[in-house]
Amino acid sequence: MERRGHEVAHAVKFSRDNAFQVELRRRVDAYFRTSGRRPRDCWQMYAKTAILAGGFALSYGLLVFAAQTWWQGLLLAVLLGLSAAGIGLNVQHDGGHQAYSSSPRVNTLMAMTLELIGGSSYLWRWKHVLVHHTYVNITGHDTDIDLGLLARLTPHQRRLAMHRWQHLYLWPLYGLLAIKWQLVDDFRKLITGRIGDHRFPRPTGWDLGTFVAGKAIFLALAFGIPLLLHATGVVLLYYVVAGLVAGIVLSVVFQVAHCVDAVEFPLPRTGTGRIDHAWAVHQAATTADFARRSRVVAWLLGGLNFQIEHHLFPRISHVNYPAISSLVEQTCRDFGIRYTEFTSFRAGIASHFRWLRRMGRPTTTP
Repeated sequence: MERRGHEVAHAVKFSRDNAFQVELRRRVDAYFRTSGRRPRDCWQMYAKTAILAGGFALSYGLLVFAAQTWWQGLLLAVLLGLSAAGIGLNVQHDGGHQAYSSSPRVNTLMAMTLELIGGSSYLWRWKHVLVHHTYVNITGHDTDIDLGLLARLTPHQRRLAMHRWQHLYLWPLYGLLAIKWQLVDDFRKLITGRIGDHRFPRPTGWDLGTFVAGKAIFLALAFGIPLLLHATGVVLLYYVVAGLVAGIVLSVVFQVAHCVDAVEFPLPRTGTGRIDHAWAVHQAATTADFARRSRVVAWLLGGLNFQIEHHLFPRISHVNYPAISSLVEQTCRDFGIRYTEFTSFRAGIASHFRWLRRMGRPTTTP
């Protein structure tokens, strides 16, 4: 539970009443001491990495070198997209948050699996770890809730007439996230040195080399090697299918956790730039859990159905979230803090649908 957004411009101040954060940390630390579990370096995570990496390699190999019919290619492209999303949600996400291992080198290596699926671990750290996790759901600061003119996700964003239908047209567009990220967004951030309104230092040295090499490897895997064996149209078709699948999964998981009708979208006070809540309380108030009792959902989504636990303890491996969630919930109750939970993934999706429809109506005001 650390505030690390001080490296980014336009810092927001939080209340200094950290009693909730201190007590929650004490309870979770006590749990790890008494249970003997490790916060990181968990065998379950290493086993999951092997399974997901194997699934990615197998689906890619079969798609490029073995598929003979269109339906085989379509099925394998879908599996490839799911495998890529699985690596991002599980392996890369823990590594990028330094939650995979106690070894910085292992964390860096796991974070760099994002390069394998077309992203940049350097830019992701700034956009997600430093910006989103510090300013979650704060309009004008959290770039993850800013889709520009395409959608209105908070009551503090300007409404356009087309937003009346955003609860219908956004769902297929979510699929474009991964493709846009891979081919456009990372390059634009690198050139402008900006993530939304936040300036960040452009990568140099090793970081720049990793960016260039990562993009080159991804483009070779996505287009270079397949084009040696297949027609251009076929390669583009299956790239788009895999990208749409990965994009929809990544987008919807995020939206169900933050853009729903049961969480808060606070603004800093004018003049002081201060949020009324303390940082840890703000994380709980702006985040929702879903399907906490589903081991399948937790395994597939990298524990991100325990989004409250993740935002409070981003450096603890996600395989521990089910075990500490009851401690987090009880501590929230003890301090009178709202703990938002949807019983199923479907219920969370329905809430996001309602929120999109509400934000698109002309009568909705801050």
